[in-house]
Amino acid sequence: MKKAGFWILAMVFVLNSPAFGADCLSAFKQEHGNLAIAGGTAHIPVVKEAARRIMTYNKDIRITIGGGGSGVGIKKVGEGLIDIGNSGRKPTDNEIERYGLTMYRWAVDGVAVVVNPAREIRNLNTKILEKLFSGDIQNWKEVGGNDAPVNVYTRDASSGTRKVFWKKALSKGEITGNANFVSSNGAMKTAVANDVNSIGYISMGHIDGTVKGVALNGTAPTLENVKSGKYAVARGLYSNTKGKAVGLAEKFIDYLYSTDGQAIISAKGFIPVGQ
Repeated sequence: MKKAGFWILAMVFVLNSPAFGADCLSAFKQEHGNLAIAGGTAHIPVVKEAARRIMTYNKDIRITIGGGGSGVGIKKVGEGLIDIGNSGRKPTDNEIERYGLTMYRWAVDGVAVVVNPAREIRNLNTKILEKLFSGDIQNWKEVGGNDAPVNVYTRDASSGTRKVFWKKALSKGEITGNANFVSSNGAMKTAVANDVNSIGYISMGHIDGTVKGVALNGTAPTLENVKSGKYAVARGLYSNTKGKAVGLAEKFIDYLYSTDGQAIISAKGFIPVGQ
């Protein structure tokens, strides 16, 4: 497994492996056993598809995938409860040192403000956005909508999606104590899709026709704008292991950097590392 570089500690690497070639699944041919993955929910569409292909290729491999958020993924892998802990943020220096983590960044993801498709809002400036999430603006008529309450949806403190949104979109501003908490990107999408008065935020890889992405300061939340740097509410997607990845964990992470893996990442709405 080749490494692109390392962070502060010698044990911490960011993987940037070359493609395997035509048969990206051949590394799994003689393998068997279980692989447990959990943590960041933005990753799930990619890792589920990768796992499906691997288990179809070799039925002696069983891969389980759970959510819980970035903090959960880091804690569980650090405590040896799972093999790969996904996070939508870099683990902190303290987490790295405490658990001896190795980090593998395989995609870049944008985080978008989303509203119900029936909501007429298409663009917000950051000052208005901060007031909506802080509760200073409580009615949609204050921002050009109809007379209806603003229902704010957010994630809990362990969420990497929340952390990047709070830091880069809200400038670390307050999130109202009246906000509705949801447990994952998938749950956020469902909540916003079912509440015409909602506003929330979501990994761009989870956006579909059931929710509407909102432009920030005139810049639409698209992968092209993330890639160019115009849309700054973005972060890396990481898979973390306790020490260097070995066995099935190593081969799974390598697969994410293969030609097949990079294609899956693109198809699921993310920017593969190296592109």
